[in-house]
Amino acid sequence: MKVHPQLEEALRTAREVKAHAPHCRVIFTVLEMKQLGRDAAELTALADHLTAHGLVLEMLAGPLPGIYDPTGPGKLLFGFFAAMAEKERENVRESTLEGLETAARKGKYGGWPPVITDDMLHTVLRRKALGKSVEQIQPALIIPTGKRKGQNSSIASIYRALAEHEKTQVHPEAVESAHTDFATLQQRDRSPM
Repeated sequence: MKVHPQLEEALRTAREVKAHAPHCRVIFTVLEMKQLGRDAAELTALADHLTAHGLVLEMLAGPLPGIYDPTGPGKLLFGFFAAMAEKERENVRESTLEGLETAARKGKYGGWPPVITDDMLHTVLRRKALGKSVEQIQPALIIPTGKRKGQNSSIASIYRALAEHEKTQVHPEAVESAHTDFATLQQRDRSPM
């Protein structure tokens, strides 16, 4: 189960509260179920994790508002709507990819400018090496271009940049090959037939 740092912290806090007060009902509240995971397996695993630790899941909106009942029809409905949320996410992803492909055929290669520049990533890596947490580093990172110019980058953007950097460090030859392949495809798409 892939869990984001803030979600992991909230889960840890809920488990600690339950451990210190096992007789109390501890409710883990989220806006919508789809915020808990990217696919049905993640959503179901997280719901099972909460139940196993004696925690109650509550959703404020979406197809199943209210307290999640892990027995009988509640579990069945949760699984159904988790699958629907996964399908919705896949549809959005496919539509986005189709839009990018259509734009590329028209010679438009875009997307948002990177929120975390190479200089910003270097700053993050240097400060992490000095023992700083991402949360401590984040206020010092100012987005240099684009719609959010002058604002702080989000913690999620920093973690994404760190994950991408880590991938390049683990498999540099694969990254270089992917860049070369991408450049070749762009050249081919831009050349007149």
